[in-house]
Amino acid sequence: MEILISEEKGVRQLHFGSQWVQGAMRLSRPDALELQYTREMMLPLLFNQQPWWPRSALFIGLGVGAMPRFLRKHRPQCRIQVVEIEPAVVAAARMHFKLPPNSDHFDVKLGCGATHMAETSEQFDLIFIDGFDENACVGPLNSKEFYGNSLSRLQEGGWVVANLLSNQKDSAQSIERFQAAFDQKAIILPPCSSGNVIAIGGRDIPELSNLNELSDLSNKLLEETGLNLSKSVQKLVQAIQLLSKKT
Repeated sequence: MEILISEEKGVRQLHFGSQWVQGAMRLSRPDALELQYTREMMLPLLFNQQPWWPRSALFIGLGVGAMPRFLRKHRPQCRIQVVEIEPAVVAAARMHFKLPPNSDHFDVKLGCGATHMAETSEQFDLIFIDGFDENACVGPLNSKEFYGNSLSRLQEGGWVVANLLSNQKDSAQSIERFQAAFDQKAIILPPCSSGNVIAIGGRDIPELSNLNELSDLSNKLLEETGLNLSKSVQKLVQAIQLLSKKT
């Protein structure tokens, strides 16, 4: 895999041998989430605003490490584990994107995410799935079996969040596989401008469907972390309401 690093207007970007952006970091705010889809993947933080939650998070796919860095800064009690299959990606994240060293609460492992999910006995409050190769393919990460294994690794009240792409040939099938693994209870957000589709699944549907309530929670999170989800809250409400009608 060819790793390329670019920089423009204060934003450093990671590429896998093409112009397609695999991750980005604003140099003046390295712990912020620069890309819209990474911000939307943090929407489950609105579902549980207890100060101790999440206690644990698993990331399948590292990229530039933006989301693990964000959680490490704003949820320091969270035990964070990352599984990345490509050693060059880990090296680039450490060299160019301020990825923290491994510690008791922050552990980056090399390995296949699908194998790890099938074999681990650990459980997590949040599981993030964001693994693509240089051809925007996810391989075994895009299967009902993998998503089912992810569900089995959730703590009570936990959530699986997956980044899917709307511009892939099997995008509709990807969404169907995710929904099937979560008994048709998954929340599927409308695509971001980049084409990323965020899917959120758990053992049930979040009860939060009131726009005003979610907006208040979003404002609180903005004050605490600088994470602005205002543009995503309405999408989330619509997706939850649509899902509630179907079920």
